[in-house]
Amino acid sequence: MRVRLPRLPALRRPVPLETRRGDERRGTVPRGRTAPVGDTRTITLPRVQVPSALTDTGARILVLTSERIRPIAGRTRPVWHPVVEVLRWVSALGWTVLGVGVLAWWLTATYAWTELAAVAVTCVVLVAACVLLAVGRARVEIVADVDPARVTVGDPATGRIAVTNVARTPLLPLLVELPVGRTAARFTLPALAAGRTHEELFVVPTHRRGVVAVGPATTVHGDPLGVVRRVVEWTERTELVVHPRTTALESLGAGLLRDLEGEVTPDLSMSDLAFHALREYQPGDDRRYIHWRSSAKHGRLLVRQFLDTRRSHLSVTVDTDPGVYAEGLDGVELGIECAASLAVRSILDEQDTTVVCHGESASRTTVPLTLDALARAEVGAHDLHTAVGTAAGLAPDASVAVLVTGVDRPFIQVQRTLDQFEPEVVKVALVVDAEVPVGVRRLGPIVVLHVRELLDLRRVLFAGALA
Repeated sequence: MRVRLPRLPALRRPVPLETRRGDERRGTVPRGRTAPVGDTRTITLPRVQVPSALTDTGARILVLTSERIRPIAGRTRPVWHPVVEVLRWVSALGWTVLGVGVLAWWLTATYAWTELAAVAVTCVVLVAACVLLAVGRARVEIVADVDPARVTVGDPATGRIAVTNVARTPLLPLLVELPVGRTAARFTLPALAAGRTHEELFVVPTHRRGVVAVGPATTVHGDPLGVVRRVVEWTERTELVVHPRTTALESLGAGLLRDLEGEVTPDLSMSDLAFHALREYQPGDDRRYIHWRSSAKHGRLLVRQFLDTRRSHLSVTVDTDPGVYAEGLDGVELGIECAASLAVRSILDEQDTTVVCHGESASRTTVPLTLDALARAEVGAHDLHTAVGTAAGLAPDASVAVLVTGVDRPFIQVQRTLDQFEPEVVKVALVVDAEVPVGVRRLGPIVVLHVRELLDLRRVLFAGALA
């Protein structure tokens, strides 16, 4: 129990009598009161405001200047654009060498240093020679592809790049760069005769879920020193989608609701649309379903029996905040893998499926597209209530709503977010934690599943946790 102590007044140090009397004579301290140490007068300066006329005038000048310069720049583009492109070829090292040359030239002209004149000439000639080496365009045809375009985490993925010399003259050795994710593959092509093709293979990293960008393939013209670097793009950017790992699950078969346009099941029912057969009346049967004509013919009461027509729509939302998982980023990845396994099993069962994961969503689509959405999802803090609300909006007819989250997410937040679904929806909280024992428990209307690893998902669902 916390006890709030009374707030004590600030202690004041007495002022010497001589100082106090002097202050009273000057009128700075009222008589009968002592001036506390450290008290100063505060002066509030008025905020300087720029007249709106000046700001409006400046804005008009910028607009008029841009409107007048843009046509002139468009007409003179053939003159200045080639110069700008050539200037872009010079690297940071090249500008440094050129700056040293200019500085040496100025020192030579000012102080008549003969040695610096040689340095200036060397720097300028070096930059000019490197620019001449980058002039010209190689006539090649480059094809870069990755096979397959979709893989699972850990599966091998290789790419191929083929360079063909389409010129009539031989091609000198050339440097080709191909960005692959956060790295770049560099190939030094040998001299190619006219019409010859050179192929290179490269490996694409697939150790993490996500989208690996491949390309565009570029050729680099310049000098060996890197003073001038001219880059030409030849291909478009392609993507390799790395899907999360999944585990094989048994048929879910849970959370089924009767629906007028649902699928017919082998379960017998006394109130539905798909007529199955007639059977003898039993106490408690609804007399509205008595078939009177057949009953009169056979001399006993017969009632209609139906087959249930049901639908099932699984909605899965993933909490991607690493702060609520005990394992951090690894916990988020495990949660995404669990969500992917549930979604794949649901789609294979021919059920409607909706997945929402950090801004990415997939609803009523195929397995590859659903896994693509999970692969593109980013990891980070987000508004969980909004994410579940998005899932509820995409799946208003959901029969099972699953929220994959970490052990540090307060249960009251889980309950409030899942309450956005209808009351008859089966609500499940799939909690990922490496320390809590694997199992199933029910907290009010919510079924809580605890898993430590991906294979535990099969164990908790085997007992019919979603039923």
